[in-house]
Amino acid sequence: MPISLAIFIPQLNFITNNIFLGHYSTDNYALAVAGITGVYYLIFAAIGYGLNNGLQALIARRAGENRPEEIGKLFTQGVLIGLLVAGLGILITWTITPYLFGLIIHDPEVHKKAVEFLRIRIWGLPFLYIYQLRNALLVGTNQSRYLVAGTLAETITNIGLDYVLIFGMLGFPELGFNGAAIASVIAEFVGMFVIFLVIRWKGISQRFGLFQDLKWNKENSSLIFSMSAPLMFQHAISIISWQFFFLLTEHHGDMALKVSNVMRNIFGVFGCVTWAFAATTNAMVSNIIGQGKKEQVNSLLKKIIKLSTGVAVVVCLLLNLFPEIFLSIFGQGDDFVAAALPVLRVVSAAMILMSFSIITLSAVTGSGNTRVTFYIELFAIIMYCIYVYLVSEYYFLPIKFGWMSEWLYWLCLFVPSLLYIRSGHWKKKVI
Repeated sequence: MPISLAIFIPQLNFITNNIFLGHYSTDNYALAVAGITGVYYLIFAAIGYGLNNGLQALIARRAGENRPEEIGKLFTQGVLIGLLVAGLGILITWTITPYLFGLIIHDPEVHKKAVEFLRIRIWGLPFLYIYQLRNALLVGTNQSRYLVAGTLAETITNIGLDYVLIFGMLGFPELGFNGAAIASVIAEFVGMFVIFLVIRWKGISQRFGLFQDLKWNKENSSLIFSMSAPLMFQHAISIISWQFFFLLTEHHGDMALKVSNVMRNIFGVFGCVTWAFAATTNAMVSNIIGQGKKEQVNSLLKKIIKLSTGVAVVVCLLLNLFPEIFLSIFGQGDDFVAAALPVLRVVSAAMILMSFSIITLSAVTGSGNTRVTFYIELFAIIMYCIYVYLVSEYYFLPIKFGWMSEWLYWLCLFVPSLLYIRSGHWKKKVI
């Protein structure tokens, strides 16, 4: 549950941005462009999530092996790697991204707003990465309850600054769409700072010797890279394929972009429990393997899948019984609700498929076989992109058919992951 909250809060930040932008009548493009910019930032967030997962598995393994002295060394190297990757992300966003967007986005106003927003938003990346890695430390050492403080601080900051900076309240200038970017950057810094204070206050920094040696350690860095690099590429190409989908959706008009942006928010908010179960699977599988209890992996996996799928079914029922309640909060009117309703049916079904597929894939990650995880993801992404291009661009079908790509994607993740777990090859892996 603490992991669920930690994942839910950033997603709540996304949805809060979109609710405020949906009601910002001065700029009719804001909600549509937020779909493109939001997914773009998620690409780099996903790279950090991959680094986070690799480090988390290593920390959980060392905790299972009762080697706490190694945890601080791994964490410090993870932070150094994260800052290097964040610097690269900022450089790419300022130099290459405007050119690439110009090749695909048809509307010059959408292109201009997207580039301006991202050149501000990307500065939150270093804070986000350090925040994610501190989460890996807490989850990997079974102290996830401390995640709540940072996430609450980030959310309160983001909501408050969204309101005053987008609309120009309390004497602040009216910054509109770009105000959401500034609010998010400041909120990510606050979240990182608060979780830093919590870790220091609880004595966790001293216990694991965090930042005692800031020198580059080739051995630990190589270990983290070998675990995390496949996951970083895996998560990156996963969200890049989603960016590909959104850029093609822009060709269908503003309404299609707005609907798809809201569907992204549904995935983020209502799927946070599933993602939390996935993070738990990664840590628990790695931990019990570290304890030498490999025979318990399958029974653990079955229990987590039952819980995850049960929650997803309840969410699916609620979304389909009361769809107008959720869709109406974005302030887009009856035409928007009518256009979004059939897509919502497709997305809610996809969330059930996700609920057991991501758990099975996370078990592969927790076993230490991150290259196998990457190959499975790559296969699913190739199938996804082929489908999206044919349906959204070549045949130019309505977006509800484009969103059915999620069904294909999750099934392509589940089947090979399940086959690999059942094969038992993961039992030979040592990290």
